[in-house]
Amino acid sequence: MSNKIVVGAQWGDEGKGKITDMLAETADLVVRYGGGNNAGHTVIVDDEKFELHLIPSGILYEDKKSVLGGGVVIDPEAMVEEMEGLEDRGISLANLYISETAHVIMPYHRMIDALEEKRKGDSKIGTTGKGIGPCYTDKTARRGIRIADLLDEGRFRAKLEKALDYHNVLLEKVYDAKTLKVEEIIKQYQPYIEKLSPYVTNTSLLLNEAHKQNQKIFFEGAQGTLLDIDYGTYPFVTSSNPTAGGVCTGTGVGPTTIDDVIGVTKAYLTRVGAGPFPTELDNEWGEYLRDKGHEFGVTTGRPRRCGWLDIPILKHAVRVNGLTEIALTKIDVLTGIEEIKVCTAYKHGEEIVEEFPPYLESEIPYEPVYEKWPGWEEDITGVRDYDQLPENAKRYIERIEELIGIPARIISVGPGRKQAIRR
Repeated sequence: MSNKIVVGAQWGDEGKGKITDMLAETADLVVRYGGGNNAGHTVIVDDEKFELHLIPSGILYEDKKSVLGGGVVIDPEAMVEEMEGLEDRGISLANLYISETAHVIMPYHRMIDALEEKRKGDSKIGTTGKGIGPCYTDKTARRGIRIADLLDEGRFRAKLEKALDYHNVLLEKVYDAKTLKVEEIIKQYQPYIEKLSPYVTNTSLLLNEAHKQNQKIFFEGAQGTLLDIDYGTYPFVTSSNPTAGGVCTGTGVGPTTIDDVIGVTKAYLTRVGAGPFPTELDNEWGEYLRDKGHEFGVTTGRPRRCGWLDIPILKHAVRVNGLTEIALTKIDVLTGIEEIKVCTAYKHGEEIVEEFPPYLESEIPYEPVYEKWPGWEEDITGVRDYDQLPENAKRYIERIEELIGIPARIISVGPGRKQAIRR
């Protein structure tokens, strides 16, 4: 038995969808444990492109159970749209399961998300505007609405009335926006409830029973380590724990069920939205990585900021997630670059900092300290054996392994499901 977590080791967008899709072939269940439809996973199967936002990548295998855990926040409208989009393309939802304790994104969450970003102006965080943060806020404030509440009309109405007593005051008095009505929201959500209700179950029980039966479970993360509410570049973070520890709280399984934690990392670095980024390339090489790597957000379409690989960030990800290995993606994008740089530390004034600091933003900038490595010209997208990689590519990979102390077991050399080297 081998239960694995696939977690982002950077700022998200590392290629977790592809890696989970590859590994799901040997799994019995694929589980999403946190976040919402602010995530975007792209999976390419036989030249057919699937963009998933809420539903786990395992849905593309008919015989795998795909589970949304209680730590996920679900926008019913977005969820139904994604479900129907998959059904229209011939994908079965027979093995989809939704946690009854997952919290629900409501219209006021999306409104407040957008209004608050507008209010902040130049100080905005750069959220996706999907209502994720406000939904998690309501969850913590104990005024949230859960999936199970939707299934009981009386309870849904009572909880919605209580929530609007608070949110309508906020919308009117703080944001000078229109208020919402209970009946209108109930009418809007009714068809979504009817679509979702057959899939709702006690997923904690489902997962623990599967574990007892020695079934293999893969836990699929959203976003990345540097967007974690506790261990990311706060406050430029998401509202949940996409790190490996979020699996237990987000699914209702214990830590003793986990065998391996795979950190997915690009061979370079990207991030979407505001926040510090020491190795960012605001020049022609940043444009080169963006264009060649197709670095545009799956969820928002926003261009991603691009830069060189940052080892202090990776070492931080290894430590806080307990990574046992990495999956290195998009190394093919580096083909054709004569000299590749790797940040191994930061210069902070007169001090050399080798570990990720609690705050990257500082009056004294954290300037990257680089190692320089020769690149390669050979096309590696067809390589499936590690020994067939160019020598300079192998040196680059082995130097990363040396610096972070764990192996790269999977090396992705293209976007397709089969474009990877397994070691």
